[in-house]
Amino acid sequence: MTNALKRKAKLERTKRKILRFMKKNVVFLVAMTAALVTCFFVPPDKEYLGYFDLKTLVCLFITLAVVCALRNIKFFTILARKLVKLSGNLRGLFILLICITFLGSMLIANDMALITFLPLGYFALSVTDKEKYMAYLFILQNIAANLGGMLTPFGNPQNLYLYSYFNIPTGEFTLIMLPPFLIAIGMLFIMCLFVKPSKLSIKEEFGEKLNIRRTILYLVLFAVSLLIVFRVIPYVVGLVLIPLVLLFADRESLKMVDYPLLGTFFFFFIFAGNLSRIEVINTFLSSLLEKNTLLVSVLSCQFISNVPSAILLSRFTTDYHSLLLGVNIGGTGTLIASLASLITFSEFRILYPGRGKQYFLMFTLINVLFLVVLTLSADLFMV
Repeated sequence: MTNALKRKAKLERTKRKILRFMKKNVVFLVAMTAALVTCFFVPPDKEYLGYFDLKTLVCLFITLAVVCALRNIKFFTILARKLVKLSGNLRGLFILLICITFLGSMLIANDMALITFLPLGYFALSVTDKEKYMAYLFILQNIAANLGGMLTPFGNPQNLYLYSYFNIPTGEFTLIMLPPFLIAIGMLFIMCLFVKPSKLSIKEEFGEKLNIRRTILYLVLFAVSLLIVFRVIPYVVGLVLIPLVLLFADRESLKMVDYPLLGTFFFFFIFAGNLSRIEVINTFLSSLLEKNTLLVSVLSCQFISNVPSAILLSRFTTDYHSLLLGVNIGGTGTLIASLASLITFSEFRILYPGRGKQYFLMFTLINVLFLVVLTLSADLFMV
């Protein structure tokens, strides 16, 4: 092969990598573009330094890193597979998988819960010859991940940000989110009742065993990250300690962190900060939020996703109660209302290339139902 052909092949590989990155990280690119556009209206100055919530970025980074380390030793997969074996029929399997995803999102964040437990759902239905239920299961797991994480400050990225930005007391945070959390549990259980309780069995045996020493180490690191989220330990300690330990224990986990997600936060901090300094936009958004913060935040999520909505709208209101409810409930609805929903849709399209339209229609119908019920109930609880 000549040098010219080698250069051409290398260029083609680079183009394919760039295209893959762009397709996978659309929200990151939108955030970067939005930030750069606003920089023309508000040129960079020393006030930019006040835009960034460093604690949110650090907490998100260290939590994702530890979760990646736990995934690398198959901690969540082994635990979940053992639980799946306890289910006796298809309905029981649905309930169990959704509970695992629901509880998992409370501990390891919604996107990581889906990345971890969606393959388990696929595996379970595949080996029991029940693949026709795959779209329904994926959609319910997606909703479980989005809504399960609402109860804890570290369950969703937007929660972590608002919890830190408004310095919300942990007890108050839980009380705000408890009613929609319980309603979501009830609705998910009802949705599982539409699945027939047909008998099934999973016969495959799995040879994976936990590395006990690494499991204990990573769980200790995870506990440290939680203590940092709950303001018991200074975040600077975690920023030094956790990456340093992982550098020696599992360097790969540091490479696996979702850096585009961190970048999305970074650029939306700039975007939101700049918009808050543009008087016309400041006045307009502030007036909208004064009328109905809950409804505005829910609708905002449908168009720009829940994480960007939380960062943007937090600059224009002090009503964190309504905003917190809105950006969590708003994660249901459209496909772009939550970054986690895009993960699920992408995974389903890879597994079943010809069934994307069917999935989209079912996803929209079920998610809109959850959106309407939760929004109306949240409005009633706030009266």
